[in-house]
Amino acid sequence: MQKISITIKTEKITLSTGSNITSPIEIVTPAPQGSLHGNRITALRWQDFLEKLGYAVAVTESWSGEDAAMLIALHAYRSYSSIMAFHEQCPDRPIVLVLTGTDLYRDMAVHGEVLHSMEMADQLIILQSSALDSIPAHLRHKARVIYQSVRVDTPDTVTSTDFPVIVIGHLREEKDPFCIARSLPLIPFNSKIKVLHLGMAMNEQMERTAKVYSETLARYQWIGEVSHVEALKALSQSRLMVISSRMEGGAHVVSEAIALGVPVIASDIPGNRGLLGDDYLGYYPVGDEVELASLLYRAETMPDFYSALKKQIDIRRDLVSPDREMQSIQELMIQLLED
Repeated sequence: MQKISITIKTEKITLSTGSNITSPIEIVTPAPQGSLHGNRITALRWQDFLEKLGYAVAVTESWSGEDAAMLIALHAYRSYSSIMAFHEQCPDRPIVLVLTGTDLYRDMAVHGEVLHSMEMADQLIILQSSALDSIPAHLRHKARVIYQSVRVDTPDTVTSTDFPVIVIGHLREEKDPFCIARSLPLIPFNSKIKVLHLGMAMNEQMERTAKVYSETLARYQWIGEVSHVEALKALSQSRLMVISSRMEGGAHVVSEAIALGVPVIASDIPGNRGLLGDDYLGYYPVGDEVELASLLYRAETMPDFYSALKKQIDIRRDLVSPDREMQSIQELMIQLLED
C-alpha cells in the first residue's frame, strides 16, 4: 500500500507573531481527545500552526478556567458555556468562534445559545464561503473565511481494474450515510464501481444497517473507523469520493480530496458549494439516490465528464494550501493580539 504523509511546509516567519504574548491561547473543542471528529482535527491543526507562529497553545474540551490570552472555540452551541464563562472572567480578552455546519444549518434556528455565542465572539470563522449567507446580517462584519488545509504527497495513478469509490465520515443522520448504498442497485450491472465506506457507526441502528448493506450488496463494503493516515491512503487510491451530507460547515474530507486531486460527487448543499464552487459539475440533490447513481455511472463511463470534474478539483488546490491557512491564522492573531 502506498505511503501517504501529511506535512506542513515550514518557512521563515518574518513577523514577530507571538513574541509579546505571555499567556497561552486556549482552543476549546467538544470533540474528545483521541477522536477523529472534524472539530478535533481542526483544533489540532490550528494548535500546530499557532505553535509554529510562536504561541503557547492548549487544547481542551471546555475552558480550563486558567489564564489565556485568547479563547478559540469550535462549535457555538456545544462550547456556549465555555464562551460565556471566559467572557465573564476575562471580558477584555478576545474570543474567536469557529462555526460548524450544525451551528449554521440546524442549531441556530432552535437554540438561542448559538446566536448568543456569535454575539459574544470578537471574530467569527467560517470554513467555506457560502456560510456567510447564513450569518445574521448584523454579525457578518465579524466573519472571515479560513479554508481548512491539508498537504499530502502526490499519489500514484490508480491502476485498479475496478472503479473504486470512497465515502469517509461517521455514520449519523445528518450525513445521510447510506445514500451511496441505496444508489448501487440502480447502477447498470456491467459497472465496475466498488464502494469502500469508512467511518464509525454512531448508534446501533447505523451499525446494523451498514452491516446489512455490506452483506447484501456486492459492490459495497463498510469497514468502520480507521486512522486518519489509513483513510488518506484509501482516498488516494480511489477514483471518486462521495459526500452525501444533508448539512456541512465545510467538510475537511473535501479539502483532502481536493489536495489529492480526487474528484468528488457531492450533495448540493451550501457547505459543499462553498468548497467546490457553484459551477462544479458533480452535485446531486440531497437524498436523491437516483441522481447519485447517474452521476457515478457517468463518471465511470464518460471520460470527458470525469476529466471535467478532475480539472475543477485541481484548480481549487490553492484554497487548501497549508501556507494559505497559516497566513490567514497569522493575520487573525496580529489583528486581535498584536495591534
